[in-house]
Amino acid sequence: MTDAPARDPLTERPTTSAGARSGEAAGAADVTLTTAERELLLRLIGLPTAGPLEVGPDGPRPQLWAAQRAYAEAAAELGFTVVHHAAADPAVLELDGVPVTVREAAAATPDFLECQPSMVLRLGPELPPERTVMFNVHLDTVAGFEPPRYADGRFHGRGAIDAKGPAVALLAGLRAARAAVPALGERVGVLVQLVAGEEGGAMGVFGTRPLVAAGYTGRLNVFCEPTRQLLLPRSTAAATARISVAGQDSIDDRPGGGHNATVLLGHLAQHLARRLPGRVPGGRVCVAGLHTGTLHNKVYGSGHLLLNLAYPTTEAGRALQQALEDELRAGLASFTETFADLPDFALTAREAARVTRLDWLKRGLPALASTDPWAERLLTEGAGLRYAPADADAFTCDAIWTHDVPGAYTVVYGPGDLDANGAHADGEHADLADLESFATGVRALLTSFARASEAGDPPAPAATTPDQPAGATTPAGSTSRTA
Repeated sequence: MTDAPARDPLTERPTTSAGARSGEAAGAADVTLTTAERELLLRLIGLPTAGPLEVGPDGPRPQLWAAQRAYAEAAAELGFTVVHHAAADPAVLELDGVPVTVREAAAATPDFLECQPSMVLRLGPELPPERTVMFNVHLDTVAGFEPPRYADGRFHGRGAIDAKGPAVALLAGLRAARAAVPALGERVGVLVQLVAGEEGGAMGVFGTRPLVAAGYTGRLNVFCEPTRQLLLPRSTAAATARISVAGQDSIDDRPGGGHNATVLLGHLAQHLARRLPGRVPGGRVCVAGLHTGTLHNKVYGSGHLLLNLAYPTTEAGRALQQALEDELRAGLASFTETFADLPDFALTAREAARVTRLDWLKRGLPALASTDPWAERLLTEGAGLRYAPADADAFTCDAIWTHDVPGAYTVVYGPGDLDANGAHADGEHADLADLESFATGVRALLTSFARASEAGDPPAPAATTPDQPAGATTPAGSTSRTA
């Protein structure tokens, strides 16, 4: 009797496919992840890369330098070179739109930027943007760690789907495209941004934003996020409001002797939850955390309420922020009218407007609504990819920073689903079949772009109207995943 050969789970394939392949002409072979690529994904998952916004100033530093170098080593075998690998200049934190939480965290964490670098890889020489495709992937994750493992066609661990899995699948797609399209790296350029600062509410302000400002973009820009392999030519942005009450505390024996921030903020939370959603088409209102205190024998005179407002266009964002300010005034007036004659709350009712303040932890961020008939035909008729249906939710990601890049078209596109694959949660996973299907789509996309570029420079895209949702679909609901 002979011993059975040792099983290597990285070389085994699931017996059933997790979904139909997409993005390739009939008869073309599917792209498969090599053993080395699967090992790279497990290695990346095993490197903790949650930044200070997730783990706090005293938490472990993210191993982003190591993760990016590991990726660059694998990409070097395809001919990619590192053209940028550095932390952002501190001046980027002084620009408009930087969330207050980012500035506060940077002030509390001496190496805040240094431990969160970004990298840019280029295939071949620098080529004009109109002959270049840029891919953006983030290697930072939310907090939490699960040991990386692969079993039965599925990768498990933090970042498996958001977004280390898509990053490695992108590498597989680039490998396949490099073999199929000789023009890549010679007459057609490819850039890969490997960024930090996507998670934790950083909104890409020290990762993607400075790279875009430095010109590391292409005629076509692809942000690799889980979209069920459907093209999303839009990305919402979000504003975060903080409503604070700064009044006088009181003891439980004399509840009317001070300001009751709990009752006031609770009233405002209900008023805004009832009146604000639906005020602006495509906007989404999250009535979030409310905090005053924890004791049962005290009236808390101070506290705060947080709201997150996601919006599909820049103009919608301005309208939603104005609606919040209007409804806050209405809510304060309603509170005064409701509680003025109740002795325990009369002082709070009388002085509600004086002790209540609104400030914005985050506002003024752009939204993306990209449109370009030429690029849409290239991606659908040329590459065989599909757009998300008209009622599909968009979400907030770093793609917002390409909203005003001239002569460029941007889509969000990647494997898996944020909810179904457990992004940001215990049990996060990515199916091998989905990753390989996405890699096949990347090959098709690059093949189609190269074919069009070889036939002549593509035309400049039509201007995107900031207030007009664009692309093959129009936005319905919108959610914020990074705010």
